[in-house]
Amino acid sequence: MLVLTGIPSFFAYLLPNDHSSFSLKSSFKELLPFLVIEQALRELKIKYKKRLFDPFVTLWAFLAQVLDTDKSCHNAVSKIIAQLAGGVEVPCLRDAPRTTDASAYCQARARLPEKLLEKLFGQVAQSLEEKLTVEYLWCGRNVKVIDGSTVSMPDSVENQKQYPQPTNQQPGCGFPIAKIGVIFSLGTGAAVALAIDILNTHDIKLARKLYSFLKPNDVLLGHVDQMHPRH
Repeated sequence: MLVLTGIPSFFAYLLPNDHSSFSLKSSFKELLPFLVIEQALRELKIKYKKRLFDPFVTLWAFLAQVLDTDKSCHNAVSKIIAQLAGGVEVPCLRDAPRTTDASAYCQARARLPEKLLEKLFGQVAQSLEEKLTVEYLWCGRNVKVIDGSTVSMPDSVENQKQYPQPTNQQPGCGFPIAKIGVIFSLGTGAAVALAIDILNTHDIKLARKLYSFLKPNDVLLGHVDQMHPRH
């Protein structure tokens, strides 16, 4: 287990201009602690080697990378090195000689099993929901928000096969695109459900995949266009 020290909670990382004290483990310990990840790995029977970029550090670093203003892999690795160096921030790799190699981190990130991410996604959402207090409810009801978007992905044969690019684009001139539907909790701000399908999937069809995640007495908010599309 790699022990890192720093600020006490996940939300502290969102404070502006406070990156110097950022700590991977302690910043995610309330939402995604070591024991939760370890249990998920055990339940899914996922084996891994003890190395710097094990599933724990890799996952925490990946989440921090998404939240950071500098989303480069080199910046993510520099923060890990800074922790190991005793909390001294490593100079930005864009302005200094590149003394770190992000290839190992990128490979470790690619090794993160999708089923692990899906399991932890559900567990974190459920954990936050259980902590909701009355003041975050509307008339005693939990309010959920449904929305959708599209995402592009690397132009690989597998991605093109599962999520074809738009038909009005010439082969080789576009990227695979998927349509996603998400339900958020208005009280916690966290996503509680996610559905992914091909680009030409109707919004209503995508929304139906998410209905099973709603609970009795939930209130669902959505755009009028999603329920009564004009095109």
